[in-house]
Amino acid sequence: MESITPNTETKGMSHLPDDSRHELDLPEWSVDPANARNWSLGKKLYNTAVPSLLCLLVRTADDSSVFITPLALLFILGAGFAKNLATLAVCRVLAGIPISAPLAVGAGTIMDIWTGVYTNRGVVLLMAIAFMGPALGSLVGGWIAEYKNWPWSQWTTLFLGAGIWIFSLFAQETYAGPIIRRRAKKLGLPAPPAPIPRGLAGLRFLVMVTLARPLYMLFTEPIVALCSLYASLNFSVLFCFLASVPLIYSTTYGFSLGQCGLAFIGIPVGCIIGTIALILIDSYTLTQHRTRNSDVPPPPERLLWGAMVGSPLMPASLFWFAWTARPAVHWMSSITATGLFACSNILIFVSTALYLTNVYGAKYGASALAANGLLRYAV
Repeated sequence: MESITPNTETKGMSHLPDDSRHELDLPEWSVDPANARNWSLGKKLYNTAVPSLLCLLVRTADDSSVFITPLALLFILGAGFAKNLATLAVCRVLAGIPISAPLAVGAGTIMDIWTGVYTNRGVVLLMAIAFMGPALGSLVGGWIAEYKNWPWSQWTTLFLGAGIWIFSLFAQETYAGPIIRRRAKKLGLPAPPAPIPRGLAGLRFLVMVTLARPLYMLFTEPIVALCSLYASLNFSVLFCFLASVPLIYSTTYGFSLGQCGLAFIGIPVGCIIGTIALILIDSYTLTQHRTRNSDVPPPPERLLWGAMVGSPLMPASLFWFAWTARPAVHWMSSITATGLFACSNILIFVSTALYLTNVYGAKYGASALAANGLLRYAV
């Protein structure tokens, strides 16, 4: 295999199927009212909010089926009624499978709806919400554990998920392929070819696109490998906080279970600050580029400014947290350190993710992000 050259149409992986989302070359589609990019602002915002809040199945070819299939809720219901650890573990695993891909599906939906600078900002908001999830879950879960029994942790998730699922029922398809195929079928016209072949050919397509290509890029593309390693480090530290924060604040400061959950408040606050900082940095660098090079597209490296700002903040926040999490120092100091870490985490992760998608384009960008996610969750 030849190496993949960023931002070019390469043949290095020509034997692997093309997973480009926009394989349909239809000039009339750009002005079609069904095209998500031609929707009203309110409709765009609504359909952007849905994947940001809930996604229940991995994207294949049809977006709307992802948002209206509540499989995860059924298994969460089963977990709430579990009478032993084995049943609880199985239900949690089966609930996690269909609900584990909000970033993959949401980012694709946002790219269907928005163009230009608004695409990046939509992805920033999506990822910020995803990063706030673990902290908000721990915050609520602490009070549930203190005042209720453990099944209420499942009931709370179920009620919240059901509410968001009802909200998602009114989301509309954004991906051009299924819309055009349905229209052709309704009018009795020949439909464009499906993106996934039937039978063994379709199985080979899924294996090669979803597994082989990301692994190949992870081991042969330095950009993908280094960005993925960095994101994996930050991601692993984030989840270390989920275990260390209750231990530290219960033993060092005598916090109750509910108060330990409240100690996570610094992380969502830091995510919000990091999101605002990313948008401001993006606006500033884009304005500077257009002022100096109005006729030249902005380089992908422009997106790394956020990571450059966040990189020194991450070790600084960890040092701050470790140095101040002791009885002689007020607990607010170490909680503020977790907020600084969350801010740096958002700056680094989102910047590198956007950089990968812009460097490798529509054809290989999804595979680059898949490689990033594969290593991130493996670590």
